[in-house]
Amino acid sequence: MGRTDGTARYGGRTMTTADPQSTPAAPGSTVPFVGLTGGLAAGKSTALAALERLGARTLSTDEVVHELYAGAELRDLVVARWGGGVAPGGVVDRAAIAKVVFGDPEERAWLESQVWPRVAAAVVAFRRDAAASEPPARAAVVETPLLFEAGMQDAYDATIAVIAPEDVRQDRARKRGHDGVEGRNSRHLSQEEKAARATYTVVNDGTVEQLEQRLAEVLDALTAATPA
Repeated sequence: MGRTDGTARYGGRTMTTADPQSTPAAPGSTVPFVGLTGGLAAGKSTALAALERLGARTLSTDEVVHELYAGAELRDLVVARWGGGVAPGGVVDRAAIAKVVFGDPEERAWLESQVWPRVAAAVVAFRRDAAASEPPARAAVVETPLLFEAGMQDAYDATIAVIAPEDVRQDRARKRGHDGVEGRNSRHLSQEEKAARATYTVVNDGTVEQLEQRLAEVLDALTAATPA
């Protein structure tokens, strides 16, 4: 899985996150473009907030999707497709939509064809703004839960997988009112697979301060690997 001693996995081997050769940089880019993912209840959102405190510009694709559902454009599209029952009172009911698309690949494909191009446009705009930010951002980080599952890793200069021990994940999930992480993994790769594919693996098994320190080391490596 990952290491808890401030090291990161890259290219099938483990090295210190301070190794300046560990991350390829996009040609002409001065702000590393980074995809953040990880296991369910591993602490991706906590990591994203920590990266912002450390000087990165951040974007959550989940938040983008929430904003899309709150807007009139996507609401009108799903109502036209499935009827007013998916948006009672003019407000999209995501649970109702989930029931419609669950087990129906055609309807899920249609929904994704409406949602993901709009998310992609938001990511493109975010990256452009991050590259032009003053002072310069240390990185432009996009949290994407299904990053590897959707085959999006090649869009990024580097990827970070946040993982945590199983008992820690279960405890966090239950504190959020879930019955754990079982049964919610059908579209998700295992933590081990995410760690194996990621440029960096960061273990979130301690305090927020410890997580932030490990992420700071990753940002240092990204900065060292990116040409000025």
